[in-house]
Amino acid sequence: MSANIAGGRAILQIRIHGRGGQGVVTAAEMLSIAAFEQGRHAQAFPSFGSERTGAPVVAFCRIDDKAIRLREPILAPDALIVQDAHLLDQIDVFQGLKPDGYVLINSRHSVSEMGLDEVAAGLPSGHILTLPATEIAMKHLHRPLPNAVLLGGFAAMTGMISLEAVTYAIGRKFKGEVAERNIGAAAEAHAMLSAHEEARA
Repeated sequence: MSANIAGGRAILQIRIHGRGGQGVVTAAEMLSIAAFEQGRHAQAFPSFGSERTGAPVVAFCRIDDKAIRLREPILAPDALIVQDAHLLDQIDVFQGLKPDGYVLINSRHSVSEMGLDEVAAGLPSGHILTLPATEIAMKHLHRPLPNAVLLGGFAAMTGMISLEAVTYAIGRKFKGEVAERNIGAAAEAHAMLSAHEEARA
């Protein structure tokens, strides 16, 4: 786990925004499984509302070193994963984000190209990144399912979880070739953002 996360607060709160059919709830569940694999306590749950295909969906994941009693929606996240960039024009996905929080957005456009320089200026350097998760998913899965891809990128970006833990979680949620394809997609995303971090350093 990266020093800036491990050195301060114990509980980590991650909010995932996407649309029905993109595996938003599954992403939160895999994140919690990955945390369990690393010996931590975790919980994952969706917001209540429409989960019909295409409708906005929010899911939450909390990770802590001790048992988690909270069950409320996450209003002040340490990290955001945005599975559908079009939601940026529809809702305030950044609402409540901690000043030192992380943001990972599924897009092939840069942060500047998306008009998010002002948001980036309010965060530490490198704490908001984009990742072409849908394109990577199409390459490996032949389906636009970006959830596992984004978790691979999230692991590289934040250090909150390891790629090995993500791989384990994918293997718990999927089987056979589907699991292998998702693992490959997550690994590519992890390598892509790891290279980005190394170049920035």
